[in-house]
Amino acid sequence: MEADKGKVCVTGGTGFVASWLIMRLLQHGYFVHTTIRPDPGASEKLQIFQADLRFPESFEAAIKGCTGVFHVATPVDFENKEPQEVIIKRTIDGTLGILKACLNSKTVRRVVYTSSVSAVWFSEKDKIVDTVDESFWSDVDYMKSINYFTFGPYMISKTFTEKIALEFAEEHGLDLVTIIPLLLLVPLFVLNSLAQCTYQWL
Repeated sequence: MEADKGKVCVTGGTGFVASWLIMRLLQHGYFVHTTIRPDPGASEKLQIFQADLRFPESFEAAIKGCTGVFHVATPVDFENKEPQEVIIKRTIDGTLGILKACLNSKTVRRVVYTSSVSAVWFSEKDKIVDTVDESFWSDVDYMKSINYFTFGPYMISKTFTEKIALEFAEEHGLDLVTIIPLLLLVPLFVLNSLAQCTYQWL
């Protein structure tokens, strides 16, 4: 294991991407703060905080003292129990709350936001291009029209949230990096919370 490299925060610690990210960060010598919805557990270098995107201020304690933040948490409703507008608002408000907490911490040097390929991929067929860059965004009206399985609210919220996060970062001088994963297929660490979701998706 490498020498200690400082303290970072990973939101959405029980999630698919976050669980692997936490493992790699610990292996590379970082102290890690992570946020979960109530479900206790800990290890010597991993400190777990309860937080919920419905209450953005709940992330402040986890971010305090960290030099980096990996914002991975996002609402996903496989059963379509909540209105689309509720999910979109929670995603945007939660992300803005986390970015504000990063600014207020005075210690965070960089934020890495996990977006989605859905933020840049979906448009009408005659508008599809071979290469996309930072100026290219999915067509939200088109995404609403295709009703893509149960992922519509997720896809739309990712598009809106990445745009707003980038605007906020530019306005406030926050070092923000966004990543846009396509499809991640790796073993699940947190079977109790993810196995059913994976089954429903497949």
